[in-house]
Parts: sequence; C-alpha cells; structure tokens
Amino acid sequence: VESVAKGLTDLYGQFEVRDAREAFADFHVAVNAPSSLRSWLRPQVNFSFDGVEPFKPLPLDQAYPMLEWGLNWCISSHAHHYLIIHAAVVEKNGLAAILPAPPGSGKSTLTAGLVLSGWRLLSDELTLIDRKTGLIHALPRPVSLKNESIPLIRAFSPDAFINRASHDTTKGTVAHMRPPKSSVKRQHEPARPGWVIFPKWSAGAATELQPRSKAQTFMFLAQNAFNYSLIGAEGFRVGTALVEQV
Repeated sequence: VESVAKGLTDLYGQFEVRDAREAFADFHVAVNAPSSLRSWLRPQVNFSFDGVEPFKPLPLDQAYPMLEWGLNWCISSHAHHYLIIHAAVVEKNGLAAILPAPPGSGKSTLTAGLVLSGWRLLSDELTLIDRKTGLIHALPRPVSLKNESIPLIRAFSPDAFINRASHDTTKGTVAHMRPPKSSVKRQHEPARPGWVIFPKWSAGAATELQPRSKAQTFMFLAQNAFNYSLIGAEGFRVGTALVEQV
C-alpha cells in the first residue's frame, strides 16, 4: 500500500534497520488490501498480526493510521513484562513526566508542544513501566495529532514534519508528527518517573494547576492501565511504587 510505504519512509526514516534474517521480531504485521471483489468497488485495507486480522477493514485512505493503531494494539495487548498505562510520557534531565488523560484532553497536542520545545519523546500513547526496575522505557514513535491540533502544531513549529492527513476516521482527521531524531537516538535509554500530570484542555481557559492525592493518582493510573488487572498483585506493587516516587 503506497501510503503505508510513504508513511514509514517519512516518519521512521531515522530509525535503525535490522537484517530481517538475523533480528528477532516481537510482532509480524501487515497492512494489505482484502482479496475480494468488494476491494475493487470500495478500496479498503486490513491489519494483520501473525496472520490474524483482529479488526474490521478500513477505507484505503486510513491505511497508515491503521498501521499505527495496530502497532499500539500489539504492544498494549502483549507486552506484559511492563505495566502499560494509556498515557503520553516525555523526559527532561533524566526525569519523566507521565501525562494520562482521556481522548479530547489535549494530551498528544501538549506532548508535541513539549517535544518541540526540548523535551525528549518517550511515547505519546503508551507508558511502559519496567516491572523489575520501575524505570520507563521509551517508544518514540510518531505523535498522533487530530483535527484542530494539526494546524495548531504546524503553526507552533513550522519545522515539524507532519504527514498527509487522513479524513473521516473514527477520531476525525488524523495526521502524525515525525519524532525528533534526538529522541530516536536515545530510544534504548530508560527514564526515572518524576511527575504524573493529568492534562485537561478547555478552550480559552487560563492555565491552572490542581494537586491530586496519591490515592486519586493511583486509582486513575490503575483505571487507565491496559494490563493492571491481568498482572494482578504485581500491578498494584508497581503502581504504588510509581506513585510514591513522583
């Protein structure tokens, strides 16, 4: 699929490439057109993971976002050696700021702005907490921007590369910002948790900081963790340890 090939070239061109015959791969994925007559009448694409298609097909115009969404699903559904929280995470001076928030809160927009202002991108979607060390592992993939955030970030930093937008997705108009080369170079460098901040965007509102208790913070993180209930008591231990040090 041409848009997928271009998206990978434009957004992942700074990443290292391994020899497929020698490197271990966690996931084997593909985005391909369905082999049916309908694909000619109404072009669509499927995401496949190890030969299984976990989602319904999407329009061809949404092929690249489907790859990114599929990769998020692969990691959040299978990488259980981490406690995985649905949150953006950025780092400065060795300390990471975890930014959990529901859709529409401005999480990815804030992440893009911070990353374009000198913070290191660890992830705009998945906070991966090592269950043994408590450190956060980086996943500096493209930052997903939606609707009004796309022109806003273009205006904020004309040097930021944002790929072609896909329209009429379940999330509206979607485009992806290329991660900074500096973040990609440091992708194997974990960070120590420093803050948990719950962003909530409101149009025209002044900036305001409100403290949250440790108990409130823990409960929100547990509710926004993909695998908290799956890893059981270990999830409680890792989560409480995190809250104690931020």
